[in-house]
Amino acid sequence: MKQLRIIMIGIVAIFSLLPVSAQQISYSVSKIWGDGVSHCAFSSLVRYKGRYYCSFREGESHIFDKNGKAEGKVRILASDDGEKWESVAFIGKEGIDLRDPKLSVMPDGRMMVTIGGSVYRDRKLEACIPHVMFTEDGKTFTNPEPAVLDKKMTSKRDWIWRVTWHDGVGYAVSYNKAPEGDTNGNELWLVKTIDGKKYDVITKFTIDCYPNESTVRFMPDGRMAIMVRREAGDYRGWWGVSKAPYTEWEWKKMGMALGGPDFIFLDDNRAVMASRNTSVPGAAKTCIYKGNNSGFFEEVICLPSGGDNSYPGLLTSGDELWVSYYSGHEGGNPSIYLAKIPMSIFRK
Repeated sequence: MKQLRIIMIGIVAIFSLLPVSAQQISYSVSKIWGDGVSHCAFSSLVRYKGRYYCSFREGESHIFDKNGKAEGKVRILASDDGEKWESVAFIGKEGIDLRDPKLSVMPDGRMMVTIGGSVYRDRKLEACIPHVMFTEDGKTFTNPEPAVLDKKMTSKRDWIWRVTWHDGVGYAVSYNKAPEGDTNGNELWLVKTIDGKKYDVITKFTIDCYPNESTVRFMPDGRMAIMVRREAGDYRGWWGVSKAPYTEWEWKKMGMALGGPDFIFLDDNRAVMASRNTSVPGAAKTCIYKGNNSGFFEEVICLPSGGDNSYPGLLTSGDELWVSYYSGHEGGNPSIYLAKIPMSIFRK
């Protein structure tokens, strides 16, 4: 597909007290999937057995099709070089809207896909059932099956957002979706898994204002960091840090609202984040931030994006940061894009 080379003038430090500075940033963006007809959204990105993989939901619209059914499917693309992509899986489950497929590489060498499963009746959300599926070769995938959740947290409206593996254990945040209109009812749990199927509670978090999408990562010294989206009150995200066994936490509010956030650590004190930015004049955009392990982040780039957009996936490849995301800025339903950004800009 056509690749666009883009020269941007990036405005840095929008969310900080530092002086605003401008710099010229050269990076590439390419559309890797989408025709403007299917609705493609909620991406994830990983490298597995020498190939790159990108997952996302594909359906007729953000939720419902023309018959009023919500049955989005998981599409997984693969590429040897990040330029040419092929579909290796397109998987659905009758009666389930499969959403937010997140890729991770397990300690036993398999790749896992963690998926949210929404069940609607008469266009009303009735249940949320986390699903998982696996592959040993990146070509053949198991059928989506429900995850087994600790009974301490099971609400029948559960959502495991993203699993991160560390020292043989997978960690994630599961949130219980409160009924519509209840802005404080979400429960947030830190969970762990060994096999990717069964999830046990480590601790429960007390965070107000509809906390939900949360990414777990590990610093080089073994501390865990979590970034939490909030959808009520002042909307500002929360940043938490903890040492093993991850039951005692230090929390702080971040300087921005988040939307489908992902972040990775580059070294002991540098991190990169991507998220929907709703403070951009005119419309929300997908933006990239650089930051540190104290949860301070400043905007570096807003990628070409608009309309329904964001939910990025991140990985480093050589001396580049790769960012998958979805966007409808070219018209029609949103497509999937891949940005390749030089790592040098995050070292300044």
